[in-house]
Amino acid sequence: MKQSLIILLFLFLYIQPGNALPANDTDTLSLSLSNVVDLAIQQSASVKYAQNTNVNYYWRWKNFKTSFRPQLTLNGDLPNYTHTTSPVVQPDGSIEFKQVSQAQASAQLSLSQSIPQTGTSIYAATNMYRIQDFIKNSVEFSGSPFQIGLYQPVFAFNYMKWSKKTEPLVYEEAQKGFVESVEQIALEATKKFFRYLQIQTSYNLAESNKKNSEDNLRIAEIKRKLGKISENDFSRIQLSVLNAQKALNKARMDLKNTGFELKSYINLDQDKAIELSVPLDMILFNINMEKALQEANLNRKETPLFERRLIEADRDLIRAKRSTGLSATLVGSYGVSNSADFYGGIYENPEKQRTARLSMSIPILDWGRSTSTVKLAESRRDLVLYDVEKDKSDFEREVIVQVEQFGLLRDQLNTAREADKVAENGYQIATKKFQSGEISITDLNISLAERESAKRDYITSIENYWQSYYRLRILTLYDFELNQRISYENPMLTGK
Repeated sequence: MKQSLIILLFLFLYIQPGNALPANDTDTLSLSLSNVVDLAIQQSASVKYAQNTNVNYYWRWKNFKTSFRPQLTLNGDLPNYTHTTSPVVQPDGSIEFKQVSQAQASAQLSLSQSIPQTGTSIYAATNMYRIQDFIKNSVEFSGSPFQIGLYQPVFAFNYMKWSKKTEPLVYEEAQKGFVESVEQIALEATKKFFRYLQIQTSYNLAESNKKNSEDNLRIAEIKRKLGKISENDFSRIQLSVLNAQKALNKARMDLKNTGFELKSYINLDQDKAIELSVPLDMILFNINMEKALQEANLNRKETPLFERRLIEADRDLIRAKRSTGLSATLVGSYGVSNSADFYGGIYENPEKQRTARLSMSIPILDWGRSTSTVKLAESRRDLVLYDVEKDKSDFEREVIVQVEQFGLLRDQLNTAREADKVAENGYQIATKKFQSGEISITDLNISLAERESAKRDYITSIENYWQSYYRLRILTLYDFELNQRISYENPMLTGK
């Protein structure tokens, strides 16, 4: 009996956690939450997509601005050679087929400018035309040394005026949307980080449980030889070892799958082993509600979006009215022109050249189409006004709810942390009591389940904090830790 107690005591001391050999892989890459977020922001496929989208809007904005600047254009045909038989109308109205052999050349240099405020297009141009007849062996020149003109829609929809209002807002949306997209990537990286961390925690617990179960089985085998344990309890201990092995195998497979997902997202080598550290560097700062709403309205793309939607609703109403009523177009030009048998002759005593044309369109009978078109546009505008007001209210409410949720995290974190400590300590005590025969395997399994549940709840509480933290950053695009607006540079636009 004394010898048996000595053996039990030896086993009990041998299996203490402090006697276990550490298993550290020097090739394992240790990553914190900030490491994972930084990798996602720097090299993920998602951030490349966001950068390319931002570049697209950058060049759209550049293209828009250049469309209202003076455009200098050179057009010409050099040469235009013709050798054929063509029908030629004679003075008496008859048609004769004549041999035609000509070389023509033309050139025009024009400077045009659009005026968005009035929808006017003006231009100044000079042109020259040369024709050489090989049959008559002659050369003639004609041209307009100077010409100015305008194109002026009257009572028409001025698309240039409205685009000057909406395009700056589109570009502002794109810039703010780019920052928001990067923050969304940070949030998604956080979700994948904690998904892996939960599985990693389950895997570590499964390894620990398997080792403890095997130690319990060894003690149970000695007790069985000494007749100190029933067959029923011994069978339960054997089953606990098998269950622990099953849980470990599942955790190992889950760890591999979630690892593949995480490494794919942050563009990390799949062959690289990683280990995540629990992000405990949480700052539970207080957030002023008015400050959060102010920054959200200043920084988020929704503000210019709401404004643009209202402008577009007014634009569509004006377009409906202009397209159903009287419309007119004024086209005019003034200049000089001449012809000669040598190039310099077109500049000697040129003749005046003037044109003016007013085109009109007036609907007379349309069976109520004009009225219904305008009424439809008015109805759509009223609907947009309602939707914008509702979206504004929903947006502000989302910010308020997120700020309130962030403020409730302090108590949740403290409670989960204490529960984790209590459960871990209770499991260690239960393990020792079971090995000394004070409690049954059922009590030990209950303590084990409580330990695992408390550990997962604690990790979940930490995850809730960081997700709430990044959601708050997304909703306001403001860093409340550093008290500054969030901004990101697009490396694809560097130097542009």
